[in-house]
Amino acid sequence: MTTSTNQAVMLLRVLIGARIDRARSSEQGASAVEWVIISALLIGVALAVGAIILSKLTGKAEKLPL
Repeated sequence: MTTSTNQAVMLLRVLIGARIDRARSSEQGASAVEWVIISALLIGVALAVGAIILSKLTGKAEKLPL
């Protein structure tokens, strides 16, 4: 017996798998180089945001009286 959460996860796996298969078989869209550039930019933004959050949290933690 599966729960509704398990059913939702299985549905998402099927939908994402179908979308990936369509993207792989399609000749349209971005080339591999474009995907690498887009991914690198997104990773860079994520790292920058993470560094900002880490520095803010570290600054606040150092101000706490112990």
